Amino acid sequence: MSPRSARKAKPEPVQSAGSARPTLLLSWYDRHRRRLPWRAMPGEVSDPYRVWLSEIMLQQTTVKAVGPYFEKFVARWPDVTALGNASQDDVLRMWAGLGYYSRARNLHACAVAVTREHGGSFPDTEEGLRALPGIGPYTAAAIAAIAFDRHTMPVDGNIERVVSRLFAVEEELPQAKPLIQQLASTLLANSRAGDSAQALMDLGSSICTPKKPACSLCPFTEDCAAREQGTQETFPRKAPKKSGTLRRGAAFVVTRGDELLVRSRPEKGLLGGMTEVPGSDWLAGQEDSAAEQQAPELKGLSRWQRRVGLVTHVFTHFPLELVVYTAKAKARARAPAGMRWVPLATLADEALPNVMRKVIAHALD
Repeated sequence: MSPRSARKAKPEPVQSAGSARPTLLLSWYDRHRRRLPWRAMPGEVSDPYRVWLSEIMLQQTTVKAVGPYFEKFVARWPDVTALGNASQDDVLRMWAGLGYYSRARNLHACAVAVTREHGGSFPDTEEGLRALPGIGPYTAAAIAAIAFDRHTMPVDGNIERVVSRLFAVEEELPQAKPLIQQLASTLLANSRAGDSAQALMDLGSSICTPKKPACSLCPFTEDCAAREQGTQETFPRKAPKKSGTLRRGAAFVVTRGDELLVRSRPEKGLLGGMTEVPGSDWLAGQEDSAAEQQAPELKGLSRWQRRVGLVTHVFTHFPLELVVYTAKAKARARAPAGMRWVPLATLADEALPNVMRKVIAHALD
């Protein structure tokens, strides 16, 4: 398929991976591959556990952010059986700060399933992998290709960008995903499927970057439709994002000497199972006075003091603004039902999401 043919409203069927592109791609990868803690060295066999763990962690997170978390996890739980035998609370604590906490719950559930139902060995097919908790089509394809060299092409954000530029795909995301998947598959070598996928990921990360791509260093520099047009940075085409409605609420930071009042969020839903300070509902258009009425009740509590400023946080589907109130409890004050006191010195061990870390820092600054 020529680069220009992808610009047509109804693209022609793509050819099989018989062109020079897969060979050029692998040749470039053999010279420039990134060294990553979860990636097997040349000649080594990939560890499915490390591949799976990294793919879950990398969802909606950068390689730089994931590195330290990955190292902590494999040091604590060196294989899937060890992780499957851990408690969900311990996993959430180790995950705290990485965000998108449903991933951590699914990570643990998947480890349990692999340990109990598969004898500690991951299924080696996309179909088998997709039957596991928290593994969708992309992750199943990535594990199948990288860990088991199945002839399939996972398409992440980096690969979407490379392919949409190489073929100048005019259709907007997300509608363009099936076409991009089809085109990406033409870049698969007849063998080394995992290396083909990782090569495209590396190419998107280091060369075909969102801004100012280093086209002169790309193995496809003479074959890229977007480069020929001089429109590289306009791809992939994306429909305008819809921003969620602002939600507002209050957070109540209560200290008892060197202890902090906290509770656990419900297991299901946003930030499920995570630790938080007591707070109001998060609602669009909520008045401060209504949020303040949802403060926890303790005997002998000092008067609530409103901190100057707001804590802001942006979730996937909505932005949030929190007013923060502080108060002090007497030495023997009992925690309300469903809440508990934790030492300030051990907060790092709690499964606190980033928004709660912001609240506590704002309150105790």
